Amino acid sequence: MIREILKYPDPRLREVAKPVPVVTDELRALIDDMAETMYSSKGCGLAATQIGVNQRIFVVDCAGEDEPSDLRVFVNPEIIETEGSQVWDEGCLSFPGVSEEIKRAEQVKMRALDRSGKPFEIEADGLLAVALQHELDHLNGVLMIDKLSAIKRRMMGRKLAKAKQDDAEV
Repeated sequence: MIREILKYPDPRLREVAKPVPVVTDELRALIDDMAETMYSSKGCGLAATQIGVNQRIFVVDCAGEDEPSDLRVFVNPEIIETEGSQVWDEGCLSFPGVSEEIKRAEQVKMRALDRSGKPFEIEADGLLAVALQHELDHLNGVLMIDKLSAIKRRMMGRKLAKAKQDDAEV
């Protein structure tokens, strides 16, 4: 089922997600909805908080258009190591129509549970590292606009307003 994605400045995007006590069939159904919602919106990541669910879960799929799907599920994720830095032009399903250059760690090591509740660790760089950090920020109530200077925040506000106006005209 495709869920509605919350758009900035919805205050629910600022809530810190609560840990998942146990992975259940109900949770797996939510994960399936999240993946379907992400794919239908042409995103590469979606946090539960973006659909108004206050739980520490996100999904990512950074496969290119000509590659097979690479859906990854993260329950109760935490970054255990970071290295280097990179700047990436990021978009966000909660900020439709805009993107901004954001500085993040170049490499990350993350620990989480998979959709079965089994613990795993992953090391990532490039787009996957960016996506993991971006989605984890969502679970902590941190949005990409928070990573910008005051001037860039104002510019992004104008871009959002224009994108919203353009959508209304379509």
